[in-house]
Amino acid sequence: MATKLLNLETERRDSILNAALKEFVLQGYDNASTNVIAKEAAISKALMFHYVSSKQEFFFTVYDYFSNLIQKEYFDKMDYQEKDIFVKLRKSYILQIKLVEKYPFILEFEKLSKETNHKEVNEELEIRKQNRNSNCYPKLFDNIDVNKFRKELDIEKCKQFIFWSNVGFTNQILEKMRGHSNMSIESITSELDGYFDELRKIFYV
Repeated sequence: MATKLLNLETERRDSILNAALKEFVLQGYDNASTNVIAKEAAISKALMFHYVSSKQEFFFTVYDYFSNLIQKEYFDKMDYQEKDIFVKLRKSYILQIKLVEKYPFILEFEKLSKETNHKEVNEELEIRKQNRNSNCYPKLFDNIDVNKFRKELDIEKCKQFIFWSNVGFTNQILEKMRGHSNMSIESITSELDGYFDELRKIFYV
């Protein structure tokens, strides 16, 4: 990993990492432009390559940094013992929102794992994917209190409906946060609570 980049002061480091994450997420490894990253981060390309030696090193620095960050700030902090699915999802959203406030494209991290046109990159990606805790769905939806659900409902189908709703709301939050940089976590959680109140009316006794 590029230690020169990661040892920068926080604001500059995050500016560069955010610019790179955005470009790699939107364009993929093959089409990502280091010129665009440098411009987005407001630094010269020469200075950028003082911090990282190549596009490939840059990509895996970004990949490893955000993979570790997601593990530390989401998976390790998430309360998987919570039995109420909506309380659990709310806690999940709060952790995600806090990450998105600092790193707007972090919830699209999984797009970095797409296959590229470079064998060496694909091999490195495969090693990293095997070692990652990339899917929180089983932990979020397992061990929930099914007694709160209306008796006539198919619980597994309910979980799927709730999951689809969850994905849709996540996308909506991302769109709003990117379009309104001053959007507060309080306004988002207020909307979120209203959303969960309606879902409780649908699924709970």
